[in-house]
Amino acid sequence: MAETAPTDILEMRGITKTFPGVKALQDVNLTVRRGEIHAICGENGAGKSTLMKVLSGVYPHGTYEGDIVLDGENAEFGSINDSEARGVVIIHQELALVPYLSIAENIFLGNERRRGGGAIDWNRTNQEAAQLLERVGLKEEPTVPVSVLGVGKQQLIEIAKAISKDVSLLILDEPTAALNDNDSEHLLDLLRQFQAQGITSIMISHKLGEIAEIADRTTIIRDGQSIETIEMNGPGAPEGDLQDRIIRGMVGRDLEHRYPERDSHPGEEVLRVEDWTVYHPTQQGRVIVDKANLTVRAGEVVGIAGLMGAGRTELAMSLFGRSYGRDISGKAYVHGKEIDPKSVPDAIRSGIAYVSEDRKHYGLNLIEDVRRNISAASLGKLAKNGWVNEHEELKVAGEYRESMNIRTPSVLVEVNKLSGGNQQKVVLSKWLNTKPEVLILDEPTRGIDVGAKYEIYTIINKLVAEGKAVLVISSELPELLGICDRIYTLAFGRITGEVSVDSATQEGLMALMTQENQS
Repeated sequence: MAETAPTDILEMRGITKTFPGVKALQDVNLTVRRGEIHAICGENGAGKSTLMKVLSGVYPHGTYEGDIVLDGENAEFGSINDSEARGVVIIHQELALVPYLSIAENIFLGNERRRGGGAIDWNRTNQEAAQLLERVGLKEEPTVPVSVLGVGKQQLIEIAKAISKDVSLLILDEPTAALNDNDSEHLLDLLRQFQAQGITSIMISHKLGEIAEIADRTTIIRDGQSIETIEMNGPGAPEGDLQDRIIRGMVGRDLEHRYPERDSHPGEEVLRVEDWTVYHPTQQGRVIVDKANLTVRAGEVVGIAGLMGAGRTELAMSLFGRSYGRDISGKAYVHGKEIDPKSVPDAIRSGIAYVSEDRKHYGLNLIEDVRRNISAASLGKLAKNGWVNEHEELKVAGEYRESMNIRTPSVLVEVNKLSGGNQQKVVLSKWLNTKPEVLILDEPTRGIDVGAKYEIYTIINKLVAEGKAVLVISSELPELLGICDRIYTLAFGRITGEVSVDSATQEGLMALMTQENQS
């Protein structure tokens, strides 16, 4: 009689992983059923990615305690190559593509299609790449360089690369964190197709709406320990709001509201932008922002909603010392006084601060400590006769560590060792230390968990209570509706609407975000 495959494709038992001075995982257990989409949730720093690195051989056998059972057999992976040979493939949050190589070269990098003599068979390479691209829904030619593609298409290339390796267990770490709604939905559809083909998926995500939509079961990890596994549908699913249940498990307490309440009392106008127009930096004649007009008052949070490519970030960066674009025209005023910041230092002196959507590239120096990152934008205030007062620098960093609740044992810890939410607080501290009148926050909660999001929202409320003017760009409409007083919609570079949150709906905002003509 033929043996039947075990119901569970994966079992991780008692996984414990220790780094110097830190126990990242403690006795974690995880069971994944064959053919399911299994979500893993937890706050930043909870140990989710560490657990998946143990599973995929990034942290090899012998560097952790516990057992991994794959397809009913013990697995002791010494490297990623070992795990891939058993059908386990991981796609990390940070995409690992080589920008100047072609799509086909990236897909088969390290797994080249060769002829008998060892030379690469380019016909076979491009042909097989084209088949994989069709499978993930991309129409690009395999010879196109990856550098010309957007992040959504690059994510799909990572998936094509994964399925080229005969994958049976696909691990995705925050696969939709940097994607717009359309790209995210396409990726989720792809996971459903893979499920129908017998591929099991494990997905780490902070987007609880997506998890509720796609996951069969969800395992919650908190403080390095597995808390519970929840059935997401069917007879075993708990009653009530599943997202609230997941949040309770992640943070260890009830969040009474997703967004902290605050009284809104907008004061005098702080920022006014008139007919702001920005052209693409390299494509002659292409308008990216077209005659934008907006205002932000003291004690007010104003949102900017728009689909990917609408010009949201470009508008913010062009205001912040012309960090983006060319042939910029229009007028900007702070407290009624016209400003013309031609550089980032000019913008800072004019009272504008900008927190980039990409904190790792533009917000932080990852090889420096927390102290140096917090002081980076305001060294002039800490310097005397050209030398930085290190005692004052330590004092200021320590004050922000306490007031912003930055979870780090010391401000001398390298910032790359902090979780995403704490890194974001360091970026906010850096710009708050410049004492801005206007704070522009571009995707301030991207890639951080619900507990850290709540803390960021609380910080925003504190800032507006102090009379700051805050402009927030976000791809999450519920977030804008939850924290803003007014929302501008941007479509195809033009402001298409201005809506009070009291009368705004997601459907109404989406209609304005897809409207080509200005209203």
